[in-house]
Amino acid sequence: MTISDRYTQAGAFERRSEGLAEEQTKVWDLPVRLFHWALAASFTGAFVTNRLGVSYFKYHVWFGYAVIVLVTFRILWGFVGTRHAQFRNFLRGPVATLRYARDLLRGRHFAYIGHNPLGAWMVALLLIGLGAQAVTGLFGNDDIFNVGPLYGYVTKDVSAQLTSLHRHLFYWIAAAVAIHILAVIAHRAFGDTGLVHAMITGRKQNRGAGANGIASSRTWLAVLLTVAIAAALAWIIQHAPVSLDDSF
Repeated sequence: MTISDRYTQAGAFERRSEGLAEEQTKVWDLPVRLFHWALAASFTGAFVTNRLGVSYFKYHVWFGYAVIVLVTFRILWGFVGTRHAQFRNFLRGPVATLRYARDLLRGRHFAYIGHNPLGAWMVALLLIGLGAQAVTGLFGNDDIFNVGPLYGYVTKDVSAQLTSLHRHLFYWIAAAVAIHILAVIAHRAFGDTGLVHAMITGRKQNRGAGANGIASSRTWLAVLLTVAIAAALAWIIQHAPVSLDDSF
């Protein structure tokens, strides 16, 4: 074999390697992508309508309903959804997560086709935080005219406590969202430009992560789950007792 032949084979190998590195894998199903952007819009809408004042309370409540439906859907989807949406396929234990964080600080980055260990726990914390905030809001009041739809189940003192928790949770959630956004920016700064793109198209670069893509989004199941959750929430709200507290 001549030197020229060796260079030719090396060039072909490099081109094949580049092709493998750029191979796109379907990772995020359509329901997960819609959930992600709808939850961001609902959280933002709830914040804006709260800041606009008591006259927008009705819209604030509706955004809260949307958050409850979305979070409940995502929790259920974490058990019955597609491969990379299931909790068992991306949540790691504390040892593995700390090891990943240590390696990241040392400049060693390992590719994950789905969520990395730190990102996975951020997903879990956001779901818990947003779910808790939205649910406590159902029992809350604005100390002026308006009360939550389930206010009739609790006393005024309990409502005040839940309202306080509802308000304080916002700051923790806002901090977590800020960290999430900064992490996306950091990934982009270090050359990983596919995170936002993947949450739009559902596709990520494989990069030798060794995980299979998904063949179907199972959208029909997601629609059935969402309708069932929304119907259950509507039933609960419609059958809630009317508050006898005449101070509102």
